[in-house]
Amino acid sequence: MAVFNGVRWVPEQLDTILSQVGVSVSVMVSVDPSVDGSESLIGMIAGSDCRVCLLPMSKRFGGAGRNFYRLLRDVDMSGFDYVCYADQDDIWHSEKLWRAHCLMTEKAAHGYSSNVMAFWPDGKTRLVDKAQPQRQWDFSFEAAGPGCTYVMRQDLALAIQDLIRSRWDAVQAVALHDWLSYAFARANGFKWVIDPRVGMQYRQHSANQVGVNAGWRAFKYRVGKVLGGWGTAQAATIASLVGLDNAAFVRRWKSGGRLGMLWLALNANQCRRRKRDRVLFALSCVTLAVLGRTHKL
Repeated sequence: MAVFNGVRWVPEQLDTILSQVGVSVSVMVSVDPSVDGSESLIGMIAGSDCRVCLLPMSKRFGGAGRNFYRLLRDVDMSGFDYVCYADQDDIWHSEKLWRAHCLMTEKAAHGYSSNVMAFWPDGKTRLVDKAQPQRQWDFSFEAAGPGCTYVMRQDLALAIQDLIRSRWDAVQAVALHDWLSYAFARANGFKWVIDPRVGMQYRQHSANQVGVNAGWRAFKYRVGKVLGGWGTAQAATIASLVGLDNAAFVRRWKSGGRLGMLWLALNANQCRRRKRDRVLFALSCVTLAVLGRTHKL
């Protein structure tokens, strides 16, 4: 669990994790130096419950992704069957992990994610559906859903840990740990299953670093990042980290300039899972080509 100024939510979230049915859970917590007493709170909880472990304080991470990279680097995962990511402010359904175990066993999968139900302080809720069929290259351009739903078998988690430890400086350039984790799994032959069942309540509030793409402001923010070349730059960095630099598909768009972006637009059908996202992806690639912003790759 990565925490930053999470006093308002951590107790409820921890309670839903520690109350999971059918599984034995240990929670390793890394706190990004906070001003609300998060360190003291979790230290107190860890002192009274041996299932919770607070990692030694570190320097400021400045984002959830880097905090999760710290967890992946420093936690000894060798004694666990599965490794999961947990945000500080969600509400897990009691059978979340048992459901993941059962489905992963049934499908012989190494990685798991699921749909979530987003909820807001005013009581509004919205299904976040990420369970469309996987495409050949979707992992190059999107995560497998919210990282807080991820469950990874030990062999996959240890392989990702090896990557983080061996390429520590390079991975800092990737903002989203969940996107990198999914891309690594798919690029390296690990099977991933996306569960259509909702496994948790996904809290939305003003402090979310990455949340649901709902509303005009969220849409405008994401469009700005895409048209600024952020998404393709991140995709290129991830492709390099997960060993796809020499893949013909990646070479075609990564170094192809405007023509590469147009080629990617023509192949959008293999790049995103949801139909609407494939259309928007193609339009974005065409726009990047027209604007000549592919230099940011």
